[in-house]
Amino acid sequence: MNALSITGLRKTYGSAAAVDGIDLEIPQGCVFGLLGPNGAGKSTTFKCVLGLIRASAGRVLFAGAPLEASAFERIAYVPERSVLYDWMSVHEHIAYMQSNFVGFDPARARELLAQLGVGDERKKVRALSKGMRTATAVALAFARRIDLLLLDEPTSGLDPVNQRTVLNLMINEAAQGTTVVFSSHQIGQVERAAERIAVMQRGRIVLEGVVDDLKAGRKIVEGILPSDDFSINGFASDARIGRVERNGRILRAYVTEQPEGVAEQMSALGAQGLRVVDLSLEDIFLDAVSPKAATASIVEGV
Repeated sequence: MNALSITGLRKTYGSAAAVDGIDLEIPQGCVFGLLGPNGAGKSTTFKCVLGLIRASAGRVLFAGAPLEASAFERIAYVPERSVLYDWMSVHEHIAYMQSNFVGFDPARARELLAQLGVGDERKKVRALSKGMRTATAVALAFARRIDLLLLDEPTSGLDPVNQRTVLNLMINEAAQGTTVVFSSHQIGQVERAAERIAVMQRGRIVLEGVVDDLKAGRKIVEGILPSDDFSINGFASDARIGRVERNGRILRAYVTEQPEGVAEQMSALGAQGLRVVDLSLEDIFLDAVSPKAATASIVEGV
Protein backbone atom coordinates (compact mmCIF):
# COMPACT_ATOMS: atom_id res chain seq x y z
CA MET A 1 0.00 0.00 0.00
CA ASN A 2 1.21 3.51 -0.81
CA ALA A 3 1.83 5.89 2.06
CA LEU A 4 0.39 8.78 0.05
CA SER A 5 -1.79 8.74 -3.07
CA ILE A 6 -2.64 11.98 -4.87
CA THR A 7 -5.10 11.98 -7.77
CA GLY A 8 -6.08 14.98 -9.90
CA LEU A 9 -5.01 17.53 -7.27
CA ARG A 10 -5.75 21.06 -8.41
CA LYS A 11 -5.72 24.47 -6.73
CA THR A 12 -6.78 27.59 -8.58
CA TYR A 13 -6.82 31.24 -7.63
CA GLY A 14 -9.22 32.89 -10.05
CA SER A 15 -8.12 31.79 -13.51
CA ALA A 16 -4.57 30.88 -12.38
CA ALA A 17 -3.73 27.31 -11.39
CA ALA A 18 -1.08 27.06 -8.65
CA VAL A 19 -1.43 23.26 -8.73
CA ASP A 20 -2.71 21.85 -11.99
CA GLY A 21 -3.83 18.23 -11.91
CA ILE A 22 -1.16 16.37 -9.93
CA ASP A 23 -1.11 12.56 -9.76
CA LEU A 24 1.45 10.90 -7.46
CA GLU A 25 1.84 7.52 -5.77
CA ILE A 26 4.43 7.58 -2.97
CA PRO A 27 5.43 4.16 -1.59
CA GLN A 28 5.79 3.48 2.11
CA GLY A 29 9.27 3.71 3.61
CA CYS A 30 10.97 5.77 0.90
CA VAL A 31 12.53 9.22 0.68
CA PHE A 32 10.64 11.14 -2.01
CA GLY A 33 12.03 14.43 -3.31
CA LEU A 34 9.81 17.11 -4.82
CA LEU A 35 11.93 19.34 -7.04
CA GLY A 36 11.02 22.53 -8.83
CA PRO A 37 11.97 26.15 -9.35
CA ASN A 38 10.54 28.83 -7.08
CA GLY A 39 6.83 29.26 -7.73
CA ALA A 40 6.40 25.77 -9.20
CA GLY A 41 3.68 24.91 -6.67
CA LYS A 42 5.57 22.72 -4.19
CA SER A 43 4.41 24.50 -1.01
CA THR A 44 0.83 24.78 -2.26
CA THR A 45 0.85 21.05 -2.94
CA PHE A 46 1.89 20.31 0.65
CA LYS A 47 -0.81 22.57 2.04
CA CYS A 48 -3.52 21.04 -0.16
CA VAL A 49 -2.43 17.53 0.77
CA LEU A 50 -2.75 18.35 4.47
CA GLY A 51 -5.99 20.28 4.11
CA LEU A 52 -4.39 23.52 5.30
CA ILE A 53 -5.88 25.14 2.21
CA ARG A 54 -8.88 23.77 0.33
CA ALA A 55 -8.04 22.11 -2.95
CA SER A 56 -10.18 23.03 -5.95
CA ALA A 57 -10.30 19.41 -7.09
CA GLY A 58 -8.69 16.05 -6.52
CA ARG A 59 -8.35 13.30 -3.95
CA VAL A 60 -5.66 12.57 -1.35
CA LEU A 61 -5.38 9.26 0.50
CA PHE A 62 -3.10 8.48 3.44
CA ALA A 63 -2.38 4.72 3.59
CA GLY A 64 -5.51 4.22 1.51
CA ALA A 65 -7.84 6.39 3.59
CA PRO A 66 -8.96 10.04 3.38
CA LEU A 67 -7.37 12.52 5.78
CA GLU A 68 -8.99 12.66 9.20
CA ALA A 69 -8.05 14.59 12.33
CA SER A 70 -6.75 11.43 14.00
CA ALA A 71 -4.23 10.96 11.16
CA PHE A 72 -2.18 13.92 12.39
CA GLU A 73 -0.95 11.74 15.24
CA ARG A 74 0.92 9.80 12.52
CA ILE A 75 1.91 12.73 10.27
CA ALA A 76 4.47 15.49 10.89
CA TYR A 77 4.80 18.61 8.76
CA VAL A 78 7.58 21.19 8.75
CA PRO A 79 6.63 24.17 6.56
CA GLU A 80 9.15 26.38 4.81
CA ARG A 81 8.24 29.34 7.03
CA SER A 82 8.63 28.78 10.74
CA VAL A 83 5.41 28.23 12.70
CA LEU A 84 7.16 28.09 16.07
CA TYR A 85 5.84 30.52 18.67
CA ASP A 86 8.23 33.47 19.07
CA TRP A 87 7.25 34.04 22.70
CA MET A 88 7.92 30.43 23.75
CA SER A 89 11.29 28.92 24.61
CA VAL A 90 12.68 25.78 23.02
CA HIS A 91 12.00 23.97 26.32
CA GLU A 92 8.37 25.10 26.25
CA HIS A 93 8.01 23.80 22.70
CA ILE A 94 9.26 20.40 23.84
CA ALA A 95 6.70 20.39 26.67
CA TYR A 96 3.97 21.50 24.24
CA MET A 97 4.76 18.68 21.81
CA GLN A 98 4.87 16.13 24.61
CA SER A 99 1.42 17.14 25.84
CA ASN A 100 -0.14 17.05 22.36
CA PHE A 101 1.38 14.01 20.64
CA VAL A 102 1.43 10.56 22.22
CA GLY A 103 4.42 9.41 20.18
CA PHE A 104 6.64 12.40 20.96
CA ASP A 105 9.96 11.48 22.59
CA PRO A 106 11.44 14.44 24.55
CA ALA A 107 14.76 12.68 25.08
CA ARG A 108 15.09 12.14 21.34
CA ALA A 109 14.18 15.79 20.74
CA ARG A 110 16.95 16.97 23.07
CA GLU A 111 19.42 14.62 21.42
CA LEU A 112 18.59 15.99 17.98
CA LEU A 113 18.63 19.60 19.16
CA ALA A 114 22.13 19.11 20.54
CA GLN A 115 23.21 17.37 17.33
CA LEU A 116 21.95 20.35 15.30
CA GLY A 117 23.64 22.91 17.57
CA VAL A 118 20.58 24.22 19.44
CA GLY A 119 22.14 24.16 22.89
CA ASP A 120 20.18 26.38 25.26
CA GLU A 121 16.58 25.23 25.72
CA ARG A 122 15.78 28.38 27.72
CA LYS A 123 16.17 30.60 24.65
CA LYS A 124 13.02 32.15 23.25
CA VAL A 125 12.37 31.33 19.62
CA ARG A 126 12.54 35.03 18.75
CA ALA A 127 16.21 34.97 19.83
CA LEU A 128 17.09 32.13 17.44
CA SER A 129 18.58 32.63 13.98
CA LYS A 130 16.66 31.42 10.93
CA GLY A 131 18.83 28.34 10.76
CA MET A 132 18.31 27.51 14.43
CA ARG A 133 14.55 27.91 14.02
CA THR A 134 14.66 25.44 11.14
CA ALA A 135 16.83 23.08 13.20
CA THR A 136 14.39 23.27 16.13
CA ALA A 137 11.34 22.56 13.95
CA VAL A 138 13.10 19.62 12.29
CA ALA A 139 14.24 18.16 15.63
CA LEU A 140 10.72 18.35 17.05
CA ALA A 141 9.28 16.63 13.98
CA PHE A 142 11.85 13.84 13.96
CA ALA A 143 11.28 13.20 17.67
CA ARG A 144 7.80 11.85 16.94
CA ARG A 145 7.08 8.19 16.15
CA ILE A 146 5.13 8.64 12.93
CA ASP A 147 4.41 7.11 9.53
CA LEU A 148 4.78 10.15 7.27
CA LEU A 149 7.06 13.20 7.35
CA LEU A 150 6.33 16.15 5.04
CA LEU A 151 9.21 18.62 4.95
CA ASP A 152 9.10 21.83 2.91
CA GLU A 153 12.69 23.06 2.32
CA PRO A 154 13.91 21.43 5.56
CA THR A 155 17.52 22.63 5.20
CA SER A 156 16.70 26.31 4.62
CA GLY A 157 19.12 28.51 6.55
CA LEU A 158 21.21 25.60 7.84
CA ASP A 159 24.98 25.47 7.49
CA PRO A 160 26.47 22.68 5.34
CA VAL A 161 27.18 20.41 8.33
CA ASN A 162 23.59 20.61 9.60
CA GLN A 163 22.24 20.22 6.07
CA ARG A 164 24.09 16.91 5.84
CA THR A 165 22.79 15.92 9.28
CA VAL A 166 19.17 16.51 8.24
CA LEU A 167 19.63 14.54 5.01
CA ASN A 168 21.10 11.64 6.99
CA LEU A 169 18.15 11.80 9.40
CA MET A 170 15.74 11.49 6.48
CA ILE A 171 17.56 8.46 5.10
CA ASN A 172 17.65 6.80 8.53
CA GLU A 173 13.93 7.43 9.12
CA ALA A 174 13.04 5.84 5.79
CA ALA A 175 15.22 2.82 6.63
CA GLN A 176 12.99 2.31 9.69
CA GLY A 177 9.79 2.41 7.62
CA THR A 178 8.81 6.08 7.80
CA THR A 179 7.91 7.76 4.51
CA VAL A 180 9.71 11.07 4.03
CA VAL A 181 8.52 13.57 1.42
CA PHE A 182 10.59 16.73 1.12
CA SER A 183 10.76 19.64 -1.26
CA SER A 184 13.92 21.43 -2.25
CA HIS A 185 15.40 23.58 -4.97
CA GLN A 186 18.90 22.29 -4.10
CA ILE A 187 19.34 19.46 -6.55
CA GLY A 188 22.44 18.01 -4.90
CA GLN A 189 20.56 17.45 -1.66
CA VAL A 190 17.72 15.66 -3.45
CA GLU A 191 20.21 13.51 -5.36
CA ARG A 192 21.91 12.49 -2.12
CA ALA A 193 18.80 11.60 -0.12
CA ALA A 194 15.89 10.73 -2.43
CA GLU A 195 15.14 7.32 -3.91
CA ARG A 196 12.28 8.70 -6.00
CA ILE A 197 11.61 12.21 -7.30
CA ALA A 198 8.99 14.31 -9.02
CA VAL A 199 9.80 17.54 -10.82
CA MET A 200 7.21 20.32 -10.77
CA GLN A 201 6.94 23.16 -13.24
CA ARG A 202 4.08 25.68 -13.32
CA GLY A 203 1.92 23.54 -11.06
CA ARG A 204 2.34 20.31 -13.01
CA ILE A 205 4.46 17.19 -12.67
CA VAL A 206 6.78 17.14 -15.68
CA LEU A 207 8.92 14.19 -14.61
CA GLU A 208 8.57 11.43 -11.99
CA GLY A 209 10.33 8.20 -11.19
CA VAL A 210 13.06 6.30 -9.37
CA VAL A 211 16.31 8.31 -9.49
CA ASP A 212 18.43 5.37 -10.62
CA ASP A 213 15.93 4.50 -13.36
CA LEU A 214 15.90 8.07 -14.65
CA LYS A 215 19.68 7.97 -14.95
CA ALA A 216 19.93 4.43 -16.31
CA GLY A 217 21.28 4.06 -19.80
CA ARG A 218 21.84 7.77 -20.34
CA LYS A 219 25.32 9.26 -20.53
CA ILE A 220 27.04 12.45 -21.58
CA VAL A 221 29.84 12.31 -24.15
CA GLU A 222 31.98 15.44 -24.00
CA GLY A 223 34.82 16.60 -26.22
CA ILE A 224 36.77 19.70 -27.28
CA LEU A 225 36.58 20.74 -30.93
CA PRO A 226 39.57 22.20 -32.81
CA SER A 227 37.94 25.66 -33.11
CA ASP A 228 34.82 27.62 -32.20
CA ASP A 229 33.42 27.53 -35.74
CA PHE A 230 34.32 23.91 -36.48
CA SER A 231 31.57 22.12 -38.43
CA ILE A 232 30.31 18.82 -37.00
CA ASN A 233 28.37 17.77 -40.10
CA GLY A 234 24.93 16.90 -38.75
CA PHE A 235 26.28 15.10 -35.68
CA ALA A 236 23.06 15.81 -33.73
CA SER A 237 20.95 13.75 -36.15
CA ASP A 238 22.44 10.48 -34.84
CA ALA A 239 19.55 8.37 -33.46
CA ARG A 240 21.59 7.52 -30.34
CA ILE A 241 21.75 11.18 -29.33
CA GLY A 242 18.91 12.86 -27.46
CA ARG A 243 20.29 16.37 -27.69
CA VAL A 244 23.53 18.26 -28.19
CA GLU A 245 24.94 21.33 -26.46
CA ARG A 246 27.73 23.39 -27.95
CA ASN A 247 29.50 26.12 -26.03
CA GLY A 248 32.42 27.48 -27.99
CA ARG A 249 34.77 24.55 -28.55
CA ILE A 250 33.06 22.30 -25.98
CA LEU A 251 30.63 19.77 -27.46
CA ARG A 252 28.34 17.70 -25.21
CA ALA A 253 26.10 14.92 -26.50
CA TYR A 254 23.35 13.46 -24.30
CA VAL A 255 23.09 9.85 -25.44
CA THR A 256 20.53 7.14 -24.74
CA GLU A 257 22.61 4.18 -25.94
CA GLN A 258 26.09 3.16 -27.09
CA PRO A 259 28.03 6.10 -25.61
CA GLU A 260 31.34 4.55 -26.69
CA GLY A 261 30.20 4.54 -30.30
CA VAL A 262 29.16 8.20 -30.05
CA ALA A 263 32.57 8.99 -28.54
CA GLU A 264 34.26 7.29 -31.51
CA GLN A 265 32.16 9.34 -33.91
CA MET A 266 33.03 12.53 -32.04
CA SER A 267 36.71 11.59 -32.18
CA ALA A 268 36.46 11.02 -35.93
CA LEU A 269 35.20 14.60 -36.26
CA GLY A 270 38.42 15.83 -34.65
CA ALA A 271 37.30 16.30 -31.03
CA GLN A 272 39.92 15.81 -28.33
CA GLY A 273 39.85 15.27 -24.55
CA LEU A 274 36.92 12.90 -24.89
CA ARG A 275 35.18 11.55 -21.81
CA VAL A 276 31.97 9.70 -21.02
CA VAL A 277 30.20 10.71 -17.78
CA ASP A 278 26.98 9.76 -16.00
CA LEU A 279 23.96 12.00 -16.34
CA SER A 280 23.45 13.96 -13.12
CA LEU A 281 20.11 14.78 -11.52
CA GLU A 282 20.81 18.42 -12.35
CA ASP A 283 20.98 17.55 -16.06
CA ILE A 284 17.72 15.60 -15.78
CA PHE A 285 16.04 18.45 -13.89
CA LEU A 286 17.11 21.17 -16.33
CA ASP A 287 15.99 19.10 -19.28
CA ALA A 288 12.58 18.60 -17.63
CA VAL A 289 11.88 22.22 -16.68
CA SER A 290 13.41 23.99 -19.69
CA PRO A 291 13.79 21.60 -22.63
CA LYS A 292 13.60 24.43 -25.18
CA ALA A 293 16.49 26.26 -23.56
CA ALA A 294 18.44 23.02 -23.23
CA THR A 295 18.12 22.22 -26.93
CA ALA A 296 18.51 25.74 -28.32
CA SER A 297 22.13 25.09 -29.31
CA ILE A 298 21.03 22.26 -31.60
CA VAL A 299 19.28 24.79 -33.81
CA GLU A 300 21.88 27.51 -33.54
CA GLY A 301 25.24 25.76 -33.65
CA VAL A 302 24.83 22.16 -34.71
